[in-house]
Amino acid sequence: MGAQWKAKHKDLAANAKGRIFGKLSKDIMIAARSGADPTSNARLRLVVEQARKVSMPKETLDRAIKKGAGLTGEVVNFEHVIYEGFAPHRVPVMVECLTDNVNRTAPEMRVLFRKGQLGTAGSVAWDFDHVGMIEAEPTVAGADAELAAIEAGAQEFEPGQEEGVTLFLTDPSDLDLVSRALPGHGFSVLSVKLGYKAKNPVDPASLSAESLEEVEAFLTAIDANDDVQNVFVGLTG
Repeated sequence: MGAQWKAKHKDLAANAKGRIFGKLSKDIMIAARSGADPTSNARLRLVVEQARKVSMPKETLDRAIKKGAGLTGEVVNFEHVIYEGFAPHRVPVMVECLTDNVNRTAPEMRVLFRKGQLGTAGSVAWDFDHVGMIEAEPTVAGADAELAAIEAGAQEFEPGQEEGVTLFLTDPSDLDLVSRALPGHGFSVLSVKLGYKAKNPVDPASLSAESLEEVEAFLTAIDANDDVQNVFVGLTG
């Protein structure tokens, strides 16, 4: 959880897949600004692979690429914005948004942060490392995550949030290189992104069950906002 927060049982929500497709479509459109061909656009290739792994319909994928690349005549004007602050009980959090209207998103974030504390730029970011994040699972019996991390060029690895999944952490500039190398070392890549990992995460054991519920409710409300792409929280485990 110290790397990226995901809502418990989110996959059971009726609209979960639609929300996932919506967030991926934004990522695809942003990436496609640098070219519509995934073979020559590494960032686009990574997002397209992720979209295919969650079974995004081909027409939805193609439309997002064309729209982002300016091939449909539509103007795509998403702005990347980071909001930082604290969830209840001083748990640090970084909220990554892609929005077409900051004047809408900013007040919405202020309201959502009322149960925590919205910080100014840099007030929490210093306590996070900007890293590449690759979720992968073994494709062969006995695949060694430590050996794969070393040989593929990852900085470190840790158990992922899903059973059997490993999170490989990289320097941001090595993200594409490592994601390409991992399959050769027995791991299938599930997702690839840049994100934030807390340097000094809070141990959930230091919080009461009621306090943890308050943190979870806060994060769930943040994640439900349509402009939010990712939520990174400073909690261990």
